[in-house]
Amino acid sequence: MDLPVMPPLAPMLAKPVAEIPPGMLYEAKWDGFRAIVFRDGPELELGSRSGRPLTRYFPELVQALAEQLPPRCVLDGEIVIVRGGRLDFDALLERIHPAASRVRHLAEVTPASFVAFDLLALGDRSLLETGQRTRREELTRALAKARDPVFTAPATYDLALARRWFEHFEGAGLDGVVAKPPGLPYRPGERVMAKVKHERTADCVVAGLRPHKTGPVVGSLLLGLHDRAGRLQHVGVCAAFSMPRRRELMAELEPLRMPSAEGHPWQDWADPEAQAAGRLPGGPSRWTGKKDLSWIPLRPERVCEVAYDHMQGDRFRHTAQFRRWRPDREPEQCTYEQLQEPVRYDLKEVLGGG
Repeated sequence: MDLPVMPPLAPMLAKPVAEIPPGMLYEAKWDGFRAIVFRDGPELELGSRSGRPLTRYFPELVQALAEQLPPRCVLDGEIVIVRGGRLDFDALLERIHPAASRVRHLAEVTPASFVAFDLLALGDRSLLETGQRTRREELTRALAKARDPVFTAPATYDLALARRWFEHFEGAGLDGVVAKPPGLPYRPGERVMAKVKHERTADCVVAGLRPHKTGPVVGSLLLGLHDRAGRLQHVGVCAAFSMPRRRELMAELEPLRMPSAEGHPWQDWADPEAQAAGRLPGGPSRWTGKKDLSWIPLRPERVCEVAYDHMQGDRFRHTAQFRRWRPDREPEQCTYEQLQEPVRYDLKEVLGGG
């Protein structure tokens, strides 16, 4: 492979802001695997945000991209899976499988799509120093004849339309809106774009903690919600505390610390069959590898309010943010019923321009 922009390449990133800023190029924020596509004739590589190659996991995409992309180019975009008119991140996670036979089967039953939103090289030209507006124009021309499963991400300079996208597209499983300065060159690995994400709050039971990697202070709090049968299901974690606050939390939660998980709602967390039957912490993952996922059980008696962006099935999609303790709430009151569901929106309408 001999391209003007070569792998590995870290993608350009966005920093969170509270409101959609004016005077930008706006796109939906996709909830999939960020991927940079490098194509040099018959050679094609999918590079992930972390540098881990994704090529072997998406053979159907490799074929489609080889058929539809310009002979020599580098594209930035997102690998997604669509089910029932919505993005399905769980199905996407399943695609990362070590067995080649399983990869081939999943490519048939849960085929992926690629949504392109930036063009970094074309032919012998690097576009990294070219402004965002021009890169967008060249991307649109380069993919003018693209068809399912290769798409060009909808984009607009209309702030009012971007605000409507922010309100409506969540129902199709999208994260929010990304805003890009029109004259911005491509800056690998730098947070020079802006992203606005949805935020909601929920009251959750604090039923465990994981120590911080640096020592005996809180790394994250394990959160639970009760399902309709009254079972406490693990729905995610909240983290991102300052070091003084980590120490305070460890002391504050010490009276709730249990000598073992016996008698805890998640006492069977190490049992693979129990992991398959419900939402428990410490489940194995191909992403976490050999990472220590053990945790300290706490008596599930305290309630905290957390902020979250959206749900992935029956759990928080991303790390939640601690807001405050809720001594006025009983653990039994922390149920899934409090969570808001966005109005459904067909993803086909998003990819068709909204």
